[in-house]
Amino acid sequence: MKKRTQIGFTLVEMAIVMFVMALMLGGGLTILSAQQDQQKTEENSAKLNEVREALIGYVIANQRLPCPASSTSNGLETFCTNALGTACGLPIVPPAAIPAHGRCTNPYNGFLPAVTLGLSPTDTQGYAMDSWGTVQSRIRYAVYEGRITGGTANYSTFTASGEMAIATMSNIANFSSNNPLLSVCTNAIGITSTTCNTAIALTSQSPAVIFSLGENAMTGGTSANEAANLNGDPVFISRALTSSAETGGEFDDQVNWLSLYILFNRMVQAGKLP
Repeated sequence: MKKRTQIGFTLVEMAIVMFVMALMLGGGLTILSAQQDQQKTEENSAKLNEVREALIGYVIANQRLPCPASSTSNGLETFCTNALGTACGLPIVPPAAIPAHGRCTNPYNGFLPAVTLGLSPTDTQGYAMDSWGTVQSRIRYAVYEGRITGGTANYSTFTASGEMAIATMSNIANFSSNNPLLSVCTNAIGITSTTCNTAIALTSQSPAVIFSLGENAMTGGTSANEAANLNGDPVFISRALTSSAETGGEFDDQVNWLSLYILFNRMVQAGKLP
């Protein structure tokens, strides 16, 4: 009797093929996910650069930096009623008259005032979003609000109209070389509430910082480095993106800042300083 020739795959062979395909598919999805994350990171970096340019344009047009938006101001900058004191009083939101003193309600823990800057797109409440696009992903913004020697008494040098010209570039530069404005450090180890202290400083002379909380904004970063960007003081952290398993813990914030001297240069070119 003639022996029948087996046609097709055995169950073992089919199982091996499916296993190999699963490995290939899994690897492909991992690569695709990594590429998408990288693309969003690059898009977000470009977005923060655009915001920085918008801030410079706003300064040239208005002779001051905008105040940050609060969580209830719908993308508009907000000011304190009073120039001094531990409390701000009732917040002032345009189109109410902007107080001459320029003191902000949320100088170090506010949001980008996208409506004030005329930026788009925004969410339904008027806040600019980073590339991850969740409610927790609203772009953050901080500004130095103190008075620098040479300026008007009790007027914030960078957020009161015309005060940079009154204080003069030389006084501002001299002040900032001896006193920190906004500081950006490479890690949170050794920082204080006002300076990088023993941590490496990327800058201590920035009048404004813009940052995104990154992909983990939904769950909230738990590392000390990410926490330092949300604690409401003028010291911020910028470092390479790291996973939770790496030294220092997870960090995916993206931080950008305005150089004092680039700001001076652009204002001089526009005829707004000295």
